[in-house]
Amino acid sequence: MKLLRNTWYAAAWSRDVGADLSTRELLGEPMLLYRKHDGAPVAMIDRCPHRFAPLSMGKRVGDGIECGYHGLQFDCSGACSKNPHGDGRIPPGARVRSFPAEDRHGLVWIWAGEPSRADASLIPDFSHLVSPRLKTVGDEMTQKAHYELVVDNLMDLSHVNYLHAPYQHVDDFLQAKHDVVQDGSALESRRTVAGTRAPQSFRPFLDDPDAPVDYWLNIRWHAPGCCLLETGVVPVGRPREHGLVRIGTHIVTPIGAASTQYLYASSRNYRLDDPDADDETARWQQMGFHEQDKPMIEGVQTRMGERELFSMRPVLLATDAAAIRARRLLAAMIDAEARSDQPVPVAIA
Repeated sequence: MKLLRNTWYAAAWSRDVGADLSTRELLGEPMLLYRKHDGAPVAMIDRCPHRFAPLSMGKRVGDGIECGYHGLQFDCSGACSKNPHGDGRIPPGARVRSFPAEDRHGLVWIWAGEPSRADASLIPDFSHLVSPRLKTVGDEMTQKAHYELVVDNLMDLSHVNYLHAPYQHVDDFLQAKHDVVQDGSALESRRTVAGTRAPQSFRPFLDDPDAPVDYWLNIRWHAPGCCLLETGVVPVGRPREHGLVRIGTHIVTPIGAASTQYLYASSRNYRLDDPDADDETARWQQMGFHEQDKPMIEGVQTRMGERELFSMRPVLLATDAAAIRARRLLAAMIDAEARSDQPVPVAIA
């Protein structure tokens, strides 16, 4: 599995990483996650170098870990700090790979490349997730598909008129102007439908559900798998800041060659304290992401098998522009990183 290494990947929602040891598969490895006593996150491979026991089956010793199998202790950098056997000498190979970790915007991020090159300023801006001016509802799932197929689905929003028709269909959507704009190594797909009927997902929250609105969907991709989707409706001709706006968080992290961790959330600027609006958001997330996107993307993976997309010579449509461009940008970054002794960071504009 080819991966961009010198970049940040979202490992988990911050709320799901605590003092207790937890484990999840990420980037082709079992990952151990927990927090030090000062609250800082720790990430390391969940495998003791002695007999390869899961360290998550051990226990905390201060800010470090004691393997539950034979008692080797490791500090939070992954270095062995205690060998209770024989003369106590630390074997040279007694080290667990650890990853720089940061807690930012309600997410725990890990740096998958050279630790000395980790730069927290390269973490994409998802500050809307913790904004008091928005209400956020979100969760996560595993999709049995390559992570780039999940990104394809996000970057080609034309599928909403078909796969998500019950709550997202808009009559003029496919005829609306579609722009794809590159900003550094970030990519944005923009579509605006003027003077249309609001999609069903917004209609319960409008004063007049049948009044014409301007409807927009803008999705921004940061390599390798971070997408921010802004959707909104506003009375025709009014500024967007006067409308109903949702900011969607869609972050994919590879688990393996054909499995993906998908963290998602929706942050809205309306009815912030309304539990019914929370429930409505959770309902369409369940329908859209779990019952519609997931089986379709997994079906695509099944039909593709282990073959790579371009090797199958897919028919391309105009709506594929953003998804294909994101794939090519990511491939170029991975190739450049592999050819260079220097890391190729993902510059966030």
